[in-house]
Amino acid sequence: MDKEEFASVYATTYRGLLGYALRRCDTPEDAADVVAEIFTIAWRRAADIPHGDGARLWLYGVARRVLANHRRGVQRHAHKTAALRAGLTAPVHDDSPVTEVFRALSDRDRELLTLVAWEGLTVPEIAAVLGCSRNAVSIRLHRARKRFARALRAAGVDQPGPGRPVLRSELA
Repeated sequence: MDKEEFASVYATTYRGLLGYALRRCDTPEDAADVVAEIFTIAWRRAADIPHGDGARLWLYGVARRVLANHRRGVQRHAHKTAALRAGLTAPVHDDSPVTEVFRALSDRDRELLTLVAWEGLTVPEIAAVLGCSRNAVSIRLHRARKRFARALRAAGVDQPGPGRPVLRSELA
């Protein structure tokens, strides 16, 4: 089958295949993906497409198999999502002064501090994640730590070394 014949088959079957997919998919976007996959397969296997009305029927057979694969993919995704949700624990709601101060920081400062403290990344690794130089990360991180420490002091939270921050009222 040459390009002109393929274009003719596409033009005469596209709407019907799209309707077929729309009636069987949850979203129009999924249906569009299915139809795109149908014609990708048809293009790769153009030599196998029968002539005349056989082409339309052949494409519906392809559509049936593509939709079956799509449904299996949707089910796999749903199962994986459910397993992930089941494995997650409920978030801890910490309304301590430290948490409040941390939440009040800029998004940029919070991101830097969490990449170091929670994700355990080094300055070179953070530079790779953020797409900037190591020097820029070092400077930004130094400034973020200073702003965080200043905000903690302003909130009445002291930092007694490697342990957890402590409220001044707890020290008395």
